[in-house]
Amino acid sequence: MPHANLPQANASGWICSFILMGFTSASCWLQGSRFVKILVCMKQVPQKDAPLKLNEAGTWIREDVSYEVNEPDAFALEEALRQKEKHTGEVVVVTAGPARASQVLREALAKGADRAIHLEDPAFVGLDAYNTARAIAAAIIAEQNRGEKFDLIFTGLQSDDYGYAQTGVILAQILGLPHATIIMQIEKTDSGIRVKRELEAGFFQFVDLPLPAVLTIQSGINKLRYATLIGIKQAKTKPMRKVTLGEVQSAIGGNLQKIEKLYVPQKSKNTEFLEGPPAEVAKKLVEKLKNELRVI
Repeated sequence: MPHANLPQANASGWICSFILMGFTSASCWLQGSRFVKILVCMKQVPQKDAPLKLNEAGTWIREDVSYEVNEPDAFALEEALRQKEKHTGEVVVVTAGPARASQVLREALAKGADRAIHLEDPAFVGLDAYNTARAIAAAIIAEQNRGEKFDLIFTGLQSDDYGYAQTGVILAQILGLPHATIIMQIEKTDSGIRVKRELEAGFFQFVDLPLPAVLTIQSGINKLRYATLIGIKQAKTKPMRKVTLGEVQSAIGGNLQKIEKLYVPQKSKNTEFLEGPPAEVAKKLVEKLKNELRVI
């Protein structure tokens, strides 16, 4: 169901000031204009087939791996571009991470995004979902102070590395916006949008939402496009605004989630012979399959 809870009056000042500055006012998309402005949150993650090695502390992987765009975020970008092509408008992409994460933004610009925002600092990699959402929210507030108003904010359903599936819904809570998750279809209506949510066992749910709103996009909602040669060339000239850690530091607190230890499962082999009459061996085998291996 769409989320409608607003931050309380005693919430941190930057949340309240954002709402008071008009983000909850009627979207320009609803005021007779076909122009739609969409913000897409993206993340750079390790490649799926990259050989992973743990850092010395055993709390995360080493940095010397290959990276790629988080797959659900790629589908979120594609859906944003399709909505832009259908209604005209602007697509803005944002990411948080070290300098290498700018590659994610360049790829998005090459595919058709209009401009980018990079929260650039290696420290962003270590943030949990809550603080990542707070940092992105602070950057959105800065855009709001510049007169920007987004009709829709897209995130991927989850990241391929942590897999928390929390950043999008926490972002909606912080901004006081309605949200819906696992989105498979988006249609504009007179009062806002109607979205199709994927549920379990092949079921779907249709939800009507006012604008502005936050949506977490499911992989497979569309077919991804490739960047064209001209798009790659144009991406070099499109604006990318950098946001330092210091600019959003006041919005970030201590992590509420922490990975204590990662480990690679140890491979081992153990051969056990079951001896005795056939009936007794069969009984022992069934007991092991049932009680030790739990396959029956």
